[in-house]
Amino acid sequence: MLLELDDKLLPEILHQRVTLRGKPDEDAVLCTASKTYAIKFVGTSNSVFLIPPSDKVPELCNDKDDDRMVVAPVLKVAPGCMELVESAPKLDGLKLLISQNPYSFSEVSEMNTSEEREKTEMGLYRWEDLINRIQASDEELKSGLQSLAALEIDGYWRILDDNYTFTILNMLLHNVILNDWSISALNEDEVVGVLETDGFPRNIAKHCLQVYCSKVDEGADVSSKWKLDERCVCVCLAREILREGKMKLEIFMEKWIRKFPDGMIASFDMLEGEVLTEKLGIETWVYSFSVSSLPCAPSERFTRLFRERPKWEWKDLQPYVRDLKVPGLSSEAILLKYTRRAQPNSEVEPVFCAR
Repeated sequence: MLLELDDKLLPEILHQRVTLRGKPDEDAVLCTASKTYAIKFVGTSNSVFLIPPSDKVPELCNDKDDDRMVVAPVLKVAPGCMELVESAPKLDGLKLLISQNPYSFSEVSEMNTSEEREKTEMGLYRWEDLINRIQASDEELKSGLQSLAALEIDGYWRILDDNYTFTILNMLLHNVILNDWSISALNEDEVVGVLETDGFPRNIAKHCLQVYCSKVDEGADVSSKWKLDERCVCVCLAREILREGKMKLEIFMEKWIRKFPDGMIASFDMLEGEVLTEKLGIETWVYSFSVSSLPCAPSERFTRLFRERPKWEWKDLQPYVRDLKVPGLSSEAILLKYTRRAQPNSEVEPVFCAR
């Protein structure tokens, strides 16, 4: 079988920097360090003869005349060739895998028996397990783990369960208030030390800083400084409140704002792509609907969106589709492929429905 490559991919193949990934029941993909490629067969209408290299082709002379004729044996007739097409990584299965056994408070204490330890390790995956199950390049897989706020614990990639996540964040915010820390200059050593005193493992305390803060460059000679990421904190607190279910907007806002430390600015706009509102009579209600819970594949994403709402205004739809990436297709092309747009005039917000 022939494989057609462009100049950019040829060095990757020649230096063996690619891998084939996929389970027996999946179409295999080829991955470089940073990209994923679907493997497509392209048939040809004309026969393609495969012959040896020119330096190995024997030359035979025709005795009847002096013309020299090159004769080459045909090794094989190729009906077509394999072609590589850049594709989006298939990351939907990643969340399913690492959500099987999230890290919880019950694991903080040591396991006393091998049976308990073996039970705890069920549904856990190391890096090698993930690259054998997920069709994505190493860089894309790392990015997917980061988007899920996953961390490596004892060699396994884990996410924290909701109760653990909400508790450690609330404890961080409580300590910010209690110790009068600046939310723009949190001292890493001090924060991690206090969270350890509160019973959280050091690696998870550091992970909390990495997820809910952004690093402030203060040089290498001092302890790292971190600034609270207001949007990340706001989203997590909103998720915690909306676990109770749909509620009136004014009640939600009151509970939500009450959780913020002084100096932190919150806006409902920060929750785009995380919550939806709906009118019930004269009242506005809010409920959780996170883009992180939606499929990565565009066709499945739009199916889920239009099951939630048959019609979407652009201001509501945009946060749920802007992360979609299909190589070779622009955002406008993706919308055109999966939706119908209606806009009676330029002064009216466009509305999108299923195609």
